[in-house]
Amino acid sequence: MADQNLKAKLKQRLKQEKIQLWIPPYTEDDNQPGTKHMQDLAEQIAPPLCLGVQEVGSALEGIRLQAVNRWRGNQTFRETSVASVELLLPRDSKKDPKTKNYLETRLDVLVQEVVDRIGEEYGLKFIKLILNGKTLSADQRLDMQGVRNHSKVMVLKVSDAEWKQQQSEEEEKNQSQSESLQRTEKGFQILSERDGSEDTLSPFLEIADQRGNPLNIPHQEKKVHTLHTHTMMFIIKYNDGLCVCVRACVCQALILAMGFHEKGRALMKKKQFDNALCHLLQADQQFSRCGSELLSSVDNFAVLQLDIVWCYRALEALSCLEDGKLRLQRAEDCFLRCYGEQQQRLRMIKGNSGREEVLFLRLYLLQSLLSYLEGNDAQARQQLSKVEVLSGRLSLDSEKMSQLVSLGFTDREARLGLRATQGDLQEAVTHITNQRQEREDLQQRERQKRRRRSEGVSTLTELGFSRRDASRALQLTDGDVDAAYQILLDSKAAENNNNNTEGGLSPEGVDQLLYMGFERSASETALAMTGGDVQAATQLLLDNQGVLPPEVLSPPSTSSSPSEEEEPSNSSSSTADSELVSEVLQDLSRHEEDYLDLTLEEENELIQTMKRYLSCTHTV
Repeated sequence: MADQNLKAKLKQRLKQEKIQLWIPPYTEDDNQPGTKHMQDLAEQIAPPLCLGVQEVGSALEGIRLQAVNRWRGNQTFRETSVASVELLLPRDSKKDPKTKNYLETRLDVLVQEVVDRIGEEYGLKFIKLILNGKTLSADQRLDMQGVRNHSKVMVLKVSDAEWKQQQSEEEEKNQSQSESLQRTEKGFQILSERDGSEDTLSPFLEIADQRGNPLNIPHQEKKVHTLHTHTMMFIIKYNDGLCVCVRACVCQALILAMGFHEKGRALMKKKQFDNALCHLLQADQQFSRCGSELLSSVDNFAVLQLDIVWCYRALEALSCLEDGKLRLQRAEDCFLRCYGEQQQRLRMIKGNSGREEVLFLRLYLLQSLLSYLEGNDAQARQQLSKVEVLSGRLSLDSEKMSQLVSLGFTDREARLGLRATQGDLQEAVTHITNQRQEREDLQQRERQKRRRRSEGVSTLTELGFSRRDASRALQLTDGDVDAAYQILLDSKAAENNNNNTEGGLSPEGVDQLLYMGFERSASETALAMTGGDVQAATQLLLDNQGVLPPEVLSPPSTSSSPSEEEEPSNSSSSTADSELVSEVLQDLSRHEEDYLDLTLEEENELIQTMKRYLSCTHTV
């Protein structure tokens, strides 16, 4: 890092004085250094840095060689269209850590061709290429995905072949990691399609406030969410304080983003940073499909940006400097919008801000690191001073931790409780106890709700309605049996009326779908496709999250009334789907504030490293 810091400062100085090292007198016609002028330049710059002339001269020569190569690369690209791409290799694949690695290639070739060349040259069998935090698709061209001459491309190992001695084992692990992304996506897709009406046992997604109380939100306004399955919560917060759970009719991309993020965080805890980064970048891609209004309203997106840059640090890939800076800026902006300038909104919602301070500690620490790598020591020291203040507040008394653990609390509860109460032992006990009670109350409400739902389904089926129709109606009425019964009666009456109107749209049927929260155009289209069958139209809209995609907008086929059909088999309840759901749920923490539970061991190591480096630097 010190070498990168020095070169950054020297580049700033050269830029200020408009010194171009790639042309005479610093570079001769044969691209060799102009020895005397390079020596004079080193002697001029070295004293203010309190460094030896030889050390500065060596750094200047490295900058000169890089500038010459870039200048020659520009010429080659203009003449032959062959680009020079810098490869940011895994640290254990670099022959010389101080030497940069380049690949010359045309930009109109497929990424797979470049992957094959890199794998052959550097002995990397399973890799992905990352440009500015985006995974390059192997079946698309480089230039179509933003790769340009002199682009920096990160080479990320998908599986670590060094840990495997047998070829079959290497291929097995690669297949396992490749399938991990697909299985995670499929598992959360299944969850996103459930609305709790199929049965009373399967995990599903529900909208609730920060204490788990269900919210009645109009269909078109369901935008921000918390994954809720039994007693497990995966929280996203509104900037007005609401924490919500995702329901089937919300943006599926958000559910996938949250799922990939949780999987990535689980892998980070296992120090599997290569695989973690793959999942985190998938989460980032899914978040990008959500609206900007959503991303600016929840802190999950900010935490994701921190996690991605933390993986960059762990993989020693901080040459992705620009991407890291942009991500940290997004994180800081998002925290300010969600929490308030002085975290006043956060204190209003949660009563304190102690636990969230670990996020700001990591943010300021990474900002300090990137500033140092840019040669901006003053900014690095300023951010590091903020880190040390937060570290002092967040460091825990081991004796108090032991006392809380001896009382039966977990290490996580003890850490979060002490940080929430600024280290007050008695208040921490009260805080943890209250949180446990709130979670127990939530579980109890959930059990009661499911029991009432089961009883309601039984009541309606005894009245002659199918179990599926009864479940859907109860879902729409939030468990109100009388209202569900009325919906079923109205649906049946509308169906009979439609059968007598030669397929015309019933105003009552449209009004009924509008009452349920669907948009008029979608309601009318669904009714037309189902021959005016309100129940079938409702099912069709629910299955497609209220928006009918082009592939669905085809001439409807004649079908019988849902009430006359046998119960259809639900793919979500199949053994394979159940296994997928169980698999992805294993990586979701059972504690809603798991993302705040940092021991700060890694952070403290980096703090000491930064202090050591900054104590040895001087301003140019």
